[in-house]
Amino acid sequence: MYILYYSPGTASMVVHLALLEIGAPYELRLVDFDQDAQHGAEYLKLNPRGVVPTLLIDGRPRAESAALLQMLAERHPEAKLIPPAGTPEREAWLQWTVYLSNTLMSSYRFWFYPAELGAAEHTPEIRAALQAKIAAVWDLLDAQLAAQGPYLLGRDFSGVDLLLTMLMRWSRNMPRPATEWPALKRLADLVRARPSWMKLYELEGLSEW
Repeated sequence: MYILYYSPGTASMVVHLALLEIGAPYELRLVDFDQDAQHGAEYLKLNPRGVVPTLLIDGRPRAESAALLQMLAERHPEAKLIPPAGTPEREAWLQWTVYLSNTLMSSYRFWFYPAELGAAEHTPEIRAALQAKIAAVWDLLDAQLAAQGPYLLGRDFSGVDLLLTMLMRWSRNMPRPATEWPALKRLADLVRARPSWMKLYELEGLSEW
């Protein structure tokens, strides 16, 4: 039994999606951000950084959403969320997963939490620079998908597409959301049509894309 500590629509989303795709038994435990539960003493014992997600695997707390996606995919190869080890597809999967984590996730951190850049809010210049950095990632990914899609690994869906679609969702209120890039929108539409995505919305009480 897996136990996922989550908050709706956050980085825990990709882990929850992976659990739904796998079909393994799991339990959800809400970390209520409105009550600052992520900084409570009990939660900090599991995740000293005070962030979500945290996944208990055989009672062991593990963190970092991209890493958790890989852990689950490797533990459940029958779900085909990750290609077999030693294949070119596995190499591409690892490449894109690390790229998304290192570029988009880190950039979003600064976009949503300006205090991490030492300011209460962004200056127009910093906001424009962050927006341009994120848009450059969309440019690269859209070109990849247009040439070799519809998924990041080509014709076959995998767990990295869940990660990308979650990150695309986070752009929905930005001046230019990711769905304005046509190949990215096609990918998002494919992932949003999956039963796992629809079930997650029901369980987490999400509505807006």
